[in-house]
Amino acid sequence: MLALFEHLALAAGREIMRVYHAGFEVDRKADASPVTEADRRAEEIILAGLRETFPAIPCVAEEEVSAGIVPADLGRAFFLIDPLDGTKEFVNRRTDFTVNIALVRDGVPEVGVVFAPCTGRLYSGQPGFAEFVEVDADFAVTARHAIAARAGGAPLAVVASRSHNTPETDAYIASLGAAEIVSVGSSLKFCLVAAGEADVYPRFGRTMEWDTAAGDAVLRAAGGSTATLDDAPLAYGKRNQANDADFANPHFIAKGR
Repeated sequence: MLALFEHLALAAGREIMRVYHAGFEVDRKADASPVTEADRRAEEIILAGLRETFPAIPCVAEEEVSAGIVPADLGRAFFLIDPLDGTKEFVNRRTDFTVNIALVRDGVPEVGVVFAPCTGRLYSGQPGFAEFVEVDADFAVTARHAIAARAGGAPLAVVASRSHNTPETDAYIASLGAAEIVSVGSSLKFCLVAAGEADVYPRFGRTMEWDTAAGDAVLRAAGGSTATLDDAPLAYGKRNQANDADFANPHFIAKGR
């Protein structure tokens, strides 16, 4: 499964970069968030591969959900897909957008791949093992390195959202005392913590499950954790929420060891 995730992420990344270099128009979804041809084409590639190989496992994908296509029953295991996480970064010609593919089992993100096609950085995780994968300009894997989350030292390195920072985030970072701040977009924030390049990723803004599942899977595989503000593990497959939409996340803190 992880090998398939990597293959599909690379294929989707290749198509995303083709659109990136060719030029594109930006449309707006019902929630006013941006969407491009790259989002749609990448999702088509990923869903075709997953559904051909694992037809019994439901898929929850960002653009399909936006179009009203949602599995009636998720069962114990389902896939979560964000074909282009960080569309704002993509539109603004930044480099830290990603392809996210994850398997959730019993509410836990268990297997995940995060691929940044602009920089050739791929992170993958399965229970007990996570790695950083180097990818060349031809989308071929050139090297693999095992990664692990670190025990935080002083000063803590905090990763924050480049496009979605909030006063609550600033207040939390201030509460940690002296901290080095790294601003980065998309699910790469989870991956920096997983790789031991940062210690904490606080998120006090809105996210959806497809935004976080793949990076969260990599972080947990690397020995880190993601918890809500009441210190419960961030759960997946949230539907019929009283005060929020299906698959919407509460605020959370992701951290290393």
